[in-house]
Amino acid sequence: MTITFEGPAIFVADINRSRQFYETVMGQKVEADHGPHVAFKGFSLWQADAAVSVIYGPNEKRQGPLAARNFELYFESDDIRAEWQRVMNCCDTVLNELEAAPWLQLGFRVLDPDGHIVEVAEPLPQLIKRLHAEGMSPEDIYKNTSIPLEFVNHVLKA
Repeated sequence: MTITFEGPAIFVADINRSRQFYETVMGQKVEADHGPHVAFKGFSLWQADAAVSVIYGPNEKRQGPLAARNFELYFESDDIRAEWQRVMNCCDTVLNELEAAPWLQLGFRVLDPDGHIVEVAEPLPQLIKRLHAEGMSPEDIYKNTSIPLEFVNHVLKA
């Protein structure tokens, strides 16, 4: 038997508010709605009080803040600039405006309603094609991004 990772369950203070954020701002579609637990593709939201009760027992109370800003949900978009414009108009807390990371991938970060870090970035194949169109050789792309040269060449041949 093999254990497979299916995705994180994020504890939230208000399941409806968080569901609205991930559906409306992040454009995710609900795959299953079990009331205090809502599943999206790759992750789920869990009403914190219900989660604590199930995990620790009905008499246990949630303690401390939900998000310690040490966990990030990562999303990608083929149209990162348009998503940045859309999300910045909907989101109260922007951590990083649209910018290139040290490995040159364009992305931005916001906080969800509970303070969890949410990143949206361009897909790596798109990054490779963009850098190549800007004049970088496959070797330069590898040196500047640490993306394996074999993958860089595969993307550029596709």
